[in-house]
Amino acid sequence: MSDIRDKVIVVTGGTSGIGEACVRHFVKLGAKVVAASVQEEAGRALENELGNPMRFVFADVSDESSVKAMVKGTFDVFGRIDAVHCNAGVWGKGLVTDFDEKDWDRIMGVNVKGAFMTAKHTIPAMEQNAGGGVFLVTTSVAAQIGFPAHALYCASKAALEALVRCLATDHAGKVRAVGISPGNIDTPMLAASCEGWDKPVEELYAEVEKKIPVRRLGQPEDIAKAAAFLISDNAAYVNGTVLVLDGGTMALPPW
Repeated sequence: MSDIRDKVIVVTGGTSGIGEACVRHFVKLGAKVVAASVQEEAGRALENELGNPMRFVFADVSDESSVKAMVKGTFDVFGRIDAVHCNAGVWGKGLVTDFDEKDWDRIMGVNVKGAFMTAKHTIPAMEQNAGGGVFLVTTSVAAQIGFPAHALYCASKAALEALVRCLATDHAGKVRAVGISPGNIDTPMLAASCEGWDKPVEELYAEVEKKIPVRRLGQPEDIAKAAAFLISDNAAYVNGTVLVLDGGTMALPPW
């Protein structure tokens, strides 16, 4: 059981895919949630749909001033932060020889700098709480698997796993730092990664599903349920580690 009732949780990248599913699930469980994102129209629509106790805050996590404003906006509404789900992320396809400095700045800026800046400005706030807090990062099995033409994305996710371990030791006794590592999840990002293939997305998905031991793609709700557990006090001894949610993909031989 994941008891997160009344916890104030900030979810970056909270307006689509995994992030949106987490916002919806956390609200369902009684949490007070801030969905932070650059997708303002989607964020306002989500806020209007869910109402109290969910709020949208515009935030570009690659911009430190925007992260500061996100933290202020959360305190203005809810007065504290109990947990952060650092979920904002972007993807790019290519070999290292295909990318330029602009690509590097975009992917590393959101995925790595964004997590770093979010930690920098939310962890001190959580350390002031009597019970501390939780800093949860969405990483990916791409941190362990060398997916073809994913060099920059894979590197960014590996950096996040190292960050989780460092945060857990640097803020020991005050803030738990944990990661959640999805495999193939049915999100807009997964669909985008299928562009350019000589088969339709539906056919590619069907082929992948046959190779995953649980015989299906993961759904954003699968991640949301695990994220709620990791944030809850029931996971109080889970720290400095990453939970893999891949349906058994990592257990497979190369394919």
